[in-house]
Amino acid sequence: MRDWWLRTLLVLQRPRAVFVALRDDSKESRSDRSEQVLLIVLLAGIASVLSTHTAAHLMDSSDFDNVLVAIWAFLAGGLYGLVAYYAFGALLHGGVKALGSQGTYLRTRHVLAFASVPVALSLVLWPVKLALYGDALFRAGGGDAHSGGKAFAAAGLVFVAWSAALLVTGVRAVHGWTWARSLAACGLALAPPAAIAVALAAR
Repeated sequence: MRDWWLRTLLVLQRPRAVFVALRDDSKESRSDRSEQVLLIVLLAGIASVLSTHTAAHLMDSSDFDNVLVAIWAFLAGGLYGLVAYYAFGALLHGGVKALGSQGTYLRTRHVLAFASVPVALSLVLWPVKLALYGDALFRAGGGDAHSGGKAFAAAGLVFVAWSAALLVTGVRAVHGWTWARSLAACGLALAPPAAIAVALAAR
């Protein structure tokens, strides 16, 4: 189990070695990395909900204070992370199966989880943001809407792009595929949510 805690950090430096280790889909190996997967999913979910429009307006209501915002982030982040983990995991599994994967749905979800480490890591930006803007981050027109906030938003996108790159790397390493085949599998997984996002934006 200790090896998987080390690999959770190592995926940021030597991702291929970590994803190759996921080829071991034995019951013992799956159990050894389950806690790490759960933590990544939780932290990535929290990071994701904190970047939403809803979070930016929480304290517009007098019902919310700092404690309730923290509780909301934990609960909503956990729920969002788990839903995304299973839903996007299913899409990714469909993509890799379409390209010939013989792996399990569980292993595909674990690839997704370890690829999400940069999104989870993006939480390190929040102590700095809170120090600069305080609870204005959770109010309409707060400090995060200014030029500094745009810089933080751009940094957040870098973490997302990093995770996307790790996902392609992970699919390639686990299956021993070419870059083109791995990109195609991830593209099939991304197509449905991308189409929904475009449709919603057009409304």
